[in-house]
Amino acid sequence: MSGQGQKPTDLLSRSLNARVLVKLKGGRELRGKLKGFDAHMNLILGEAEEIIDKNSEPKQIGTVIVRGDNVIMLSPAVKSQSD
Repeated sequence: MSGQGQKPTDLLSRSLNARVLVKLKGGRELRGKLKGFDAHMNLILGEAEEIIDKNSEPKQIGTVIVRGDNVIMLSPAVKSQSD
């Protein structure tokens, strides 16, 4: 298996400065460039936007810090038609 011996932080390190999608407790979703993280999965997202509804424009929110215990999932962002 190619992922054997890797830590989750290794995967986060490879995602630095890339766009990611973050799903949070309570159903909120954020998309932005991963600028930093720590061992608790606290995240710094630059150029962040909140995805309110799949059919509407995302709300631009700039740079945000996301507390790690609110993160449910983090994945590479799916490119939108405007990207």
